[in-house]
Amino acid sequence: MTATLIDIKKEQEKVKEQIKAQGLRVLVCAGTGCVANGSLKVIEKFQELGADVRPMTHQDKVTIVPTGCHGFCEQGVLVVIPDLDITYVKVHVEDVEEIVESHIKEGKPVERLLYVDPKTEKHVFKNEEINFYAKQTRTTLANCGEINAESLDEALAVGAYQALHKVLEKSDPDWVIDEITKSGLRGRGGGGFPTGMKWKFTAANKGGKSYVVCNGDEGDPGAFMDRSVMEGDPHKLLEGMAIAGYAIGADEAYIYVRAEYPLAIHRLRVAIKQAEERGFLGKNIMGSDFNFEIHIKEGAGAFVCGEETALIASIEGERGMPRPKPPFPANKGLFGRPTLINNVETLANVAPIILKGADWFSSMGTEKSKGTKTFALTGEVNNTGLIEVPMGTTLREIVFDIGGGIRGGKKFKAVQIGGPSGGCLTEEHLDLPMDYDNLIAAGAMVGSGGLVVMNEDTCIVEVARFFMNFTQNESCGKCVPCREGTKNMLKILERIVKGKGEMQDIETLQELATAVKDGSLCGLGKTAPNPVLSTLKYFKDEYIAHIKDKRCPAGVCDAMKTFEIDEELCKGCTKCARNCPVGAIEGSVRNPHHIDQSKCIKCGACISSCPFKAIKQK
Repeated sequence: MTATLIDIKKEQEKVKEQIKAQGLRVLVCAGTGCVANGSLKVIEKFQELGADVRPMTHQDKVTIVPTGCHGFCEQGVLVVIPDLDITYVKVHVEDVEEIVESHIKEGKPVERLLYVDPKTEKHVFKNEEINFYAKQTRTTLANCGEINAESLDEALAVGAYQALHKVLEKSDPDWVIDEITKSGLRGRGGGGFPTGMKWKFTAANKGGKSYVVCNGDEGDPGAFMDRSVMEGDPHKLLEGMAIAGYAIGADEAYIYVRAEYPLAIHRLRVAIKQAEERGFLGKNIMGSDFNFEIHIKEGAGAFVCGEETALIASIEGERGMPRPKPPFPANKGLFGRPTLINNVETLANVAPIILKGADWFSSMGTEKSKGTKTFALTGEVNNTGLIEVPMGTTLREIVFDIGGGIRGGKKFKAVQIGGPSGGCLTEEHLDLPMDYDNLIAAGAMVGSGGLVVMNEDTCIVEVARFFMNFTQNESCGKCVPCREGTKNMLKILERIVKGKGEMQDIETLQELATAVKDGSLCGLGKTAPNPVLSTLKYFKDEYIAHIKDKRCPAGVCDAMKTFEIDEELCKGCTKCARNCPVGAIEGSVRNPHHIDQSKCIKCGACISSCPFKAIKQK
């Protein structure tokens, strides 16, 4: 490369000095979750009260920094003051003045706003003692919650575009692909295909136009890993895409992101504009002869568009439906040209690998699953939120250490991993190292990284029905096995939860699941039966209880609920009878009542109205 590159280190040192001059930085989460909880008003109040405040520390001023998602969504709105080593949780506008007056000005922490450890039930004063964070290894999410996501200077201060500078300086696309290959990075969007291999296949198509496409569709229920990266550290994604473009010989790219992510789209647009203005994207990047332009394509929110060929069709203006493979996108993709498709998390790993080296990345994780993985931890767990851990971390560590255990002291039952495409893991899997191969062997998959924790009160059959309903609705209908198979599987599951199932249904479900898995055109159909197959494997007894005994062990399925009155506890006050909407309760004043099961609609109004707790659900 004959051109002289800009001095990226000099740029970094300059912005570091500017940030140092900001004084005491107060980081307020402005990710989607916290914005929904009122963080923008919290930020405004901090800016109003903190403008002329002299903090009790050595700094002479206070700067309020709106950031991306901190990950600890259960506790939003989050306010972090790194120099004071403290995190405030569930902050409201009315709490701001107390934080400013008591802590920032006087040095006295506001104890009532500190995180309470669910195990010790004590307030946690230091950030490093919050298990939710202490047990994580954040690489992809390293800057999320630490910087102003709409500031290129703040991104530069933490190393943005240094990896791209290194790539341009070396001027060797093959070296880039080799480094990604040696790192062991696998696709973080589902199947875990080796990233370096995919890059190599695409780069082999020399001559003519080629594209990089970032899959930011993320349609799994409860998954928000990619959204948080796009909202919290968009320049890391843009840099990864530019490096990928240089490696395969592409000068143009698309980020496909669902329109339901307006904040992510806004911050990506801001970041692209900033990068172009400063010479990190566009023509002659950093003074080199490398050109790279990034466009944003807003998707309509179809789950099937997470499949790469359906995504390509959508960008081209067609209906988002999968195409048969081969040809693969690496040979014939967007507009018929060679196309590299990776998801957000995969591309966000690229710059750190290039900057720190393949050996650094491969030192984390397991033999065949290197690096870290982000997970959206949701459900019946104390600490819900976005986490990042090394591949191979056990489910026990995630649920009971980072997640703080099951809510209300309930018993752990299962985890649905990988969303509608994944499967159930049970108590016997708590110590299983979570990586691509182990999960597939257990009948599940990493998928995009959704983790839904279930307790003893969860009906597994209803969970299978919920996910099958989702995939059936999201099926594009192009191929018969997926279109008809998922529909018939859903009908059977609906029959079972309504107490109308037959023992033959279990065998039929197995047969249909195999047919859908083997015969479907794309990944949506091929993985749609996973929740059913895994729950049948580990919780077959619950299916049998629903079918044979007409009983839901968890007491969740309405059609199988029965309400009975304990005659010894009933005082005959008639409150239950007066509140029953269908007149199913009979009995005279001061005498025990009883419920006519043929009339009862299982609404539970009787239980809530009984002052003597004489009515029980069975």
